[in-house]
Amino acid sequence: MGEIKGVLLDIDGVLYTGDEPIPGASDAIGFLKDSKIPFRCISNTTRKSKKSISEKLGSYGFDIPVEHIFTPASVVVSILKENNVKNCFLLTWGDVRQDILKEGITESIPDAGAVIVGDAGDNFDYSSMNQAFRLINEGAEFYALEKDRYWMDSDGLSLSAGPFVLGLEYATGRSAILVGKPSPSFFTKALESMNVTASGAIMVGDDINSDVGGAQNIGVRGMLVRTGKFSEERLKKSEIIPYRIIDSIGVLPEIIGNSN
Repeated sequence: MGEIKGVLLDIDGVLYTGDEPIPGASDAIGFLKDSKIPFRCISNTTRKSKKSISEKLGSYGFDIPVEHIFTPASVVVSILKENNVKNCFLLTWGDVRQDILKEGITESIPDAGAVIVGDAGDNFDYSSMNQAFRLINEGAEFYALEKDRYWMDSDGLSLSAGPFVLGLEYATGRSAILVGKPSPSFFTKALESMNVTASGAIMVGDDINSDVGGAQNIGVRGMLVRTGKFSEERLKKSEIIPYRIIDSIGVLPEIIGNSN
């Protein structure tokens, strides 16, 4: 393995699962800091703002500043500004809207220029889905913060945004613009924020498709952890071959130490 100059880390399933931190995860973060290896915690989590994510990580013993957290909400704001879209309809859950509704961007349903879909949880009901359907049909841009099939909640696997995004795509005949993983632009922007090239970085995640596949598509070495929503069956069915499969992020210091 070549020298590792930057690290991308998934959050849910890699640093913690449900309500429990992964053993050794905090030490791994400490190692990266002590070794002065830049890292970003990148996540398709679309229920929480970056501030809330940082606070939750802090409650688990992680010292990770907001600026080290990279989410789809961060990217969609820049896209809206580039396209001069000021009004949108958010089909989301939680306080993630704090990261979107800023810098002149507001939520105004009648004249929404964009529909933004994340993991909306119980907000995915007929009324909200139909509102999104109508706006997209009327010409609003259609953004998916993520298209994951499911995620590991504290009480088991739970539906993510993907199934609902696909439903809207089927109903409208339009494809959503994917903002989060495995979108190449998402990984690229995270690397640019560290000034690290793809060949010098690794991605550590628990999703063979969104994390490993997405990263490897742009030349980042993808490591799959056996924590979170890892599934041996899903791994066998996938055509994606991880650069390496590790038990958990807890072994990362040893791996990097042997490589650098």
